[in-house]
Amino acid sequence: MRAPLVLGAAALILGLATAPAQAEAQLAAAPDIPVANVKAHLTQLQSIATANGGNRAHGRPGYLASVTYVKNLLDAAGYTTRQQSFTYNGATGYNLIADWPGGDTADTLMVGGHLDSVTAGPGINDNGSGSAANLEVALAVARTNFQPDRHLRFAWWGAEELGLRGSTAYVNSLTTAQKREITGYLNFDMVGSPNPGYFLYDGDNSDGTGAGPGPAGSAQIEATLAAYFSSIGVPTRGTDFDGRSDYGPFIANGIPAGGIFTGAEGRKTAAQVQLWGGTTGAFDPCYHASCDTITNINDTALDRNSDAIAYTVWNLADGGTTPPTGTTVWEDDFETAKGWTAGTSDTATSGRFERADPAATTSQLGNAAGGTYDLVTGATAGSSAGANDVDGGTTTILSPSITLPTGTLTLNFSWYLSHLSNSSSADYVRIRVVSGSTTTTVFSQAGAASDRAPAWATGSANLSSFAGQTIRLSVEAADASTASLVEAAVDNVKITKA
Repeated sequence: MRAPLVLGAAALILGLATAPAQAEAQLAAAPDIPVANVKAHLTQLQSIATANGGNRAHGRPGYLASVTYVKNLLDAAGYTTRQQSFTYNGATGYNLIADWPGGDTADTLMVGGHLDSVTAGPGINDNGSGSAANLEVALAVARTNFQPDRHLRFAWWGAEELGLRGSTAYVNSLTTAQKREITGYLNFDMVGSPNPGYFLYDGDNSDGTGAGPGPAGSAQIEATLAAYFSSIGVPTRGTDFDGRSDYGPFIANGIPAGGIFTGAEGRKTAAQVQLWGGTTGAFDPCYHASCDTITNINDTALDRNSDAIAYTVWNLADGGTTPPTGTTVWEDDFETAKGWTAGTSDTATSGRFERADPAATTSQLGNAAGGTYDLVTGATAGSSAGANDVDGGTTTILSPSITLPTGTLTLNFSWYLSHLSNSSSADYVRIRVVSGSTTTTVFSQAGAASDRAPAWATGSANLSSFAGQTIRLSVEAADASTASLVEAAVDNVKITKA
């Protein structure tokens, strides 16, 4: 993990995002992954390193022995495997690719992590932990005879520690059509750090810092992982797509990605100790060192993360890309006018919400999430980035009246909020439910003092508490900071009944 930075992610500014706090994912029947099984694989990787000069590095016999160990288990379990060879630094490296029979190969979910270590040590956390967890999840797929809608492909990469060489060789070997068939990539690199944090790759750039969001679909991956950790009461935080692990070549080719990271050479802050326990030392004091052995693992983190991998694979592979299910109660894709009206108490002097075909600017998408029209703040481009953005306060637009039936109700929608670093948390886009004299916020995304590029996101909210009522939806945006640039849009609003 954390190979030298060779692929920049800063240019990847467009993506589909879902604020994890808004996810309403339902728990799927994923199996519990026995941490003892994962530890048994780590013990084998340790033994391989010990027998081969103390490491499992690219071009060394310990690496090929590691590939052989994983391959033999997968072959026996019924996977179709292949070793893909590549050359780097005058040595032959190998990727191991394992396909589970069945599923739609035009909709392939790929799960990967690097199998190599540095030359300094056996690499049991980095990245025996991710390799072993992925292996045991793959074996659980076989044990349960899981037959998902999507095709499942697992990968163990070579020479990640030398600059993502194996995963890059794999992606570069694919045709355009083959790349298009990979509709999601899950990366698990260092999931058992001894002083762990619980970081998820920030698919929607919801923290508003560093690199931008991942490609369209990355936010769904983040939200699914977040839903698992929420279900066990473990808080998570975002980590950037900074190009230092094997998701790099995937996101560089527009493939959605996500994953877990428990920390490397960085030091845990006092606030993170309050959040997760541990100490203010390094997340992994043995990072890239000879002491990264079988004793350099936090069993609790390894257990939680192995189960999170299984949960995410089961949820995303079995219908994870299908549209919201249930009977449609009400929807609006804004291709025709359905009677949305401007708020009567708006204070914004420009950039007010309207149904329109938006012009493209650096802070506003020129394409709707679907079709031609959306609800957008100030659709006209203007002469500068700050022209026709929200200025001077709030803008609101209200739906026509919607009579909700009884039952379990879910609101789904697409949205984005963009701003420059002159924004703050006082700025926002939000959706509220107006029922009689009561107004309830069901979704909110705040601004931040950082650049946030426009990128379509998906969100959802549970509306079951409004069952049997007649409501209106209120879409709102605010420029409440001093001289800040704010643009927002909403599209594809749908209410379904389960």
